Amino acid sequence: MRFAVILPVYNEGGTLERVVRKLSLFKDADVVIVDDGSTDATPSILERLQVAAILRHPENQGYGRSLMDGFDFAKANHYRWCVTMDADEQHEPGFIPCLLEKLEEFDIVSGSRYLNPLLSTDSPPPDRLEVNRIVTEKLRRLTGYDLTDSFCGFKGYRVEGLRKLRLTETNYGFPVQVWLQAAKAGLTVTECAVPLIYKDHSRNFNNRFAGRDERLSYYLQVMEREARLLGLSESVSKAPHKSPSKN
Repeated sequence: MRFAVILPVYNEGGTLERVVRKLSLFKDADVVIVDDGSTDATPSILERLQVAAILRHPENQGYGRSLMDGFDFAKANHYRWCVTMDADEQHEPGFIPCLLEKLEEFDIVSGSRYLNPLLSTDSPPPDRLEVNRIVTEKLRRLTGYDLTDSFCGFKGYRVEGLRKLRLTETNYGFPVQVWLQAAKAGLTVTECAVPLIYKDHSRNFNNRFAGRDERLSYYLQVMEREARLLGLSESVSKAPHKSPSKN
């Protein structure tokens, strides 16, 4: 069965071609690249890549906007499943089968870099680990999902489930909105253990939210706004879920 692999790209000229080459090994994968206004060599590299679709933003519109456009493509082209992953070589395509296998049962299968530490040899920057931990704990209480990694961009989605969401968050708070809307919509969720890979500790969210406190404040603002709009609270959330697998 064919599935879409959505790659949000912003200035990934140094790694994009290698990632697409690895994805070409999956014969049922249709690679959809969303170029979010890249200013490096990415546009010229895209001219020679053989992929299912290239969506372009004339200027940078944000990580969330890129994923929303990819989701819209998957819905319009009637895919059953789609996978999202980054193009910076921090997600290992070899774990895609784990995501697809679990999509037979769950609406969202999220990669977790902390579910099986034996898979990883790298360590995350301490400030990012702390922000992820704080946000993940709050999302666990709000959603009822047994999340261990709320910000991993390596995920599998049933497109039917995506049709139930009304996503609007265009920046890096996008995953927070996804988790809260998924819980409200009653989507089922599990995790798949993936390696923690950090190629570049100096990356700073495209020069936005570079500081730990600024990032955390932004994520918590997105969470508070979305929870209020959805009427979610720690005491009433009963989202369907199952404990994540350690496979």
